Amino acid sequence: MQLIEILRNTVRAVPDFPKAGILFRDITPVLANPALSQEISEALRAYFENKGIEAIVGIESRGFLFGFPLAMALGVPFVMVRKKGKLPTKTLSHSYLLEYGEAEIEIQVDAIAPGTRVLIHDDLLATGGTAKATAELIQRTGAEIAGFSFIIELEALRGRQKLEVVSDHIHCLLPYS
Repeated sequence: MQLIEILRNTVRAVPDFPKAGILFRDITPVLANPALSQEISEALRAYFENKGIEAIVGIESRGFLFGFPLAMALGVPFVMVRKKGKLPTKTLSHSYLLEYGEAEIEIQVDAIAPGTRVLIHDDLLATGGTAKATAELIQRTGAEIAGFSFIIELEALRGRQKLEVVSDHIHCLLPYS
């Protein structure tokens, strides 16, 4: 069975979470399967190994789960983008609008050198708001956005279109239409 089919059969659909009318795609069953998690890590490594990636940025918190192993496999630094107030030392912050309010993310000022080719990774691409805000934050460091990586994409929410203005290199393992 191919990875995408196994992944599709493993990701759990949770209706009405976090609020009524939303169908949440839960990767918890994936994380409970070490062999599948290893296969996902290997597929990401194989896809990105010759793409000139110089650092991986993981978006809090599920972006850390496969972003960090990917960074280790590629032999590049891993950088965390977190919610405001969660990082020690001096940070850069960026506020952005969500469909239901406002959020603020931060990165440590010395985490990425100017000119570094950065891949942004998260577990899921929905509306693209957080990934785009992360790209804007990284660009303020002087780094270059090499692309985006996701385990799941909810195509109907059109987040890819929001990200294509930043980079046309958007990789997703499991799309849902």
